[in-house]
Amino acid sequence: MEIIRVTSLEQLQACFQVRLKVFVEEQQVPEHLEMDEKDESPDACHHILITYEGQPAATARWYEYQEGVAKVQRVAVLSGYRGKSLGKQVMMAIEQQARELNCSSAILDAQCQAEGFYLQLGYQVISDEPFYDAGILHVRMQKRLHP
Repeated sequence: MEIIRVTSLEQLQACFQVRLKVFVEEQQVPEHLEMDEKDESPDACHHILITYEGQPAATARWYEYQEGVAKVQRVAVLSGYRGKSLGKQVMMAIEQQARELNCSSAILDAQCQAEGFYLQLGYQVISDEPFYDAGILHVRMQKRLHP
């Protein structure tokens, strides 16, 4: 397993391969909702890619949403690689990079079916009620990032 902080278009394309399989093919999210301005280049926001035995397997992205607050998005692990702690690894890599860039907390909008995963990582639900994003129920969650 290799954890990569994305710096090239080639690495970014590998992130997109993972996301398109998970969100568009598996979860039926319309492709025009999946990609946005934060995907225009490796500099548009911070992307993490995990390869497993040399193959793209997991990805996520984040950006500074408010001063000191990292917003985590597009967390995806290909179905064939689930159960290998890659989701946890990609989250730990994001949290580490966010700490290095002086973020003191992280927020994310978790699909309700993934809420338990994020609870195990120390996130807490901060939204009053679940809400729909791309036709899928989500909750907003937050975690303090300690140095």
